[in-house]
Amino acid sequence: MSEPASISTGIAQRYATAVFDLAKEGKSLKSLESDIGALEAAIADSSDFSTLLTSPLYSREEQSAAMAALAKKMKLSKSTSNVLALMASKRRLFVLPQLVKTLRARIAEERGEVTAEVTTAKALTKAQTEKLAKTLKAQVGKDVTINETVDEGIIGGLIVKVGSKMIDTSIRSKLDALQNTMKEVG
Repeated sequence: MSEPASISTGIAQRYATAVFDLAKEGKSLKSLESDIGALEAAIADSSDFSTLLTSPLYSREEQSAAMAALAKKMKLSKSTSNVLALMASKRRLFVLPQLVKTLRARIAEERGEVTAEVTTAKALTKAQTEKLAKTLKAQVGKDVTINETVDEGIIGGLIVKVGSKMIDTSIRSKLDALQNTMKEVG
């Protein structure tokens, strides 16, 4: 399972490097960022779009035509449209989610920002999100963008991942630790 994932990541990183470098040379990082946002939303919101990306039932021509129509409807930049057309012709659309994620990370790195993956039991308010971002900025030394996920299974607290560091203050992890301790005693 990890081998196909690493292959997909490698392919996505090569495309992302090329797209990012072209956008940086052309001074169109803002345009690239808006394209990424539109593609992220489409991947998250449309199961038909996800099927188009991954299904072997669609031919190269069908994928190419669909991507061209979608790029036009989504008003994507010419360079992004061209990359999508190239990926469709090479049957590489299945790496689009990894490509979007990699490009988002490259743009954040260019700006001197870091992304924090935050898991909460219930959605944070705007004030809580801002306070958390400010606290993380003080710790990390860079501007922090928060990617929030809600998982009621953690019961309460937070799980924060910034780069390779993880802070787990969830009640679920504390209960798991207590359960392990009790097993050792008894």
